[in-house]
Order: sequence, then C-alpha cells, then structure tokens
Amino acid sequence: MPPARKRTRSYDPAKIRAALTAQFSLAHDLVRDLTPERLALPTRLGDWTVRELAAHIALAVGAVARHLDEPEPPKQEVTLLQWPLSTAARAEGIDERTRELAVSAGPDELFERAGGLLAACLDAAPAERLVSTRVGAMRLGDFLVTRCVELVVHTDDLAAALGTEPRFDRQALAACTRLLADALAAVAPGASTEVRVPPFAVVQCVEGPRHTRGTPPNVVETDPATWIRLATGRTAWADEIAAARVLASGERADLSGLLPIMR
Repeated sequence: MPPARKRTRSYDPAKIRAALTAQFSLAHDLVRDLTPERLALPTRLGDWTVRELAAHIALAVGAVARHLDEPEPPKQEVTLLQWPLSTAARAEGIDERTRELAVSAGPDELFERAGGLLAACLDAAPAERLVSTRVGAMRLGDFLVTRCVELVVHTDDLAAALGTEPRFDRQALAACTRLLADALAAVAPGASTEVRVPPFAVVQCVEGPRHTRGTPPNVVETDPATWIRLATGRTAWADEIAAARVLASGERADLSGLLPIMR
C-alpha cells in the first residue's frame, strides 16, 4: 500500500485524455440500439430515465468542445479539488438542459455527435488553457479530469439501470477514485483516520490524534466502485458496512457524516 497523500495530486494530461476517450466508448456501448422500453427504464437519479441519463452523459462530454469554442477567461476561479464540492448548486440548470437534449435526438446520435466533437478538440489546446465551466473558470487539464469522473459515475448509473455490470477504463476509474478521496481529505482535514481504496488511493483525514508508526488506530478500506458510490450518494454507509463492502475500525472511522462528497 502506498503512503497516504500529503500534497496536491497531479494528473498526466495524455493519460487523462486517453482515459476520457476510452470511458466514453464504454458508456456508448451501453446505449447502442436500446429499445424504447429500455430507454424508458428508471434510474437512481430522481425521475430521469435511461434516455435522460444518456443525454446527460453526451452533454457532459460535449461540454469540452463547447467551452473551447468560448473566449479564454482571464483568470482561474475553481481548482480541481474544489470542483466536486461545487456541482450541486447547478443541478437545476443541468436538469433543464438534459431534458431538452433528450427529446432532440436518440442516445446513439447524441453520443456520436459528442464523440466526434471530443475527438476533434482534444488536441486543440494545452492543459493550462483556461475554460469557462458552469462552476467557474478552470484549467482544461483539470476539466478533463472532471469529465472522467462524470463518465465513471454515470456509466455506473447506466449499468445499474440496465441491470448489467459496469465496465471502467482503469485510468478513468483511478482518476475518479483519487479525486473523490482527495476531496474527502479536503473537507475533513486531519490525520486520525486513513481511508484506503486499493489499488488507487490512500488519504488521511478527520481531526484527532495522529498516528506516527504502524497501523493507524482508525482505518477505512473499500473497493473503488463502492467508494465512488458512497462519495456521490448512490449508496449508504450503513448498507455498505452491513454488506462488508466497507471495512471500518476505530472510533473515528465512521464517515457517514461526511458523505456524500459530491452531489
């Protein structure tokens, strides 16, 4: 197990761009040739059906090209670590745009369109280029990491709605796991609890006594998919503890009051 993180994490731009393309392809595979009945299936995202969820994924990926078409903002307003905590405030506007897009074309057409735009623009600008996103101006490289998070989370949502096992690109899954773990450490700074999500992330968080050697007194360990579902409110802490998908030991190992991280 690698040591818990102490510094701001960086992401390799080339790997993130490849991961984004790969995960989008995996999401596209789930919505190809779905019948009207399958498109009308409910999802775990309020009253969205599979059709709306698919449209939302296309919208999220298409945002890369849309933002690059806009003038570059004068200064950065949002860091990558702030992004997971900033998304809830824009949910209403996202819902409206998603529903409009969902009735404009079928999911396969929307994905083909978004995929074409993504392929055309991915190499068009450096990672340091600023883009105006719905939560504020960000570096393009950071914004692409957020697109990986969106794709991993919503690929899982799609698979759950369609009753199939989700498939994840390893690099995209790693980026999603790490960003949400780092966001937890930012929300609850400290070093009394170690959260382990092998093989991708280890962070220390929660105020309290700091361990200096050996096994820390408070440890939480789970797998990447379970962590992502907990961090985004798709599942409940108590349920995952009961199912033994989360192992927690120590008096400060209960993270239920800190979750979800991203809404």
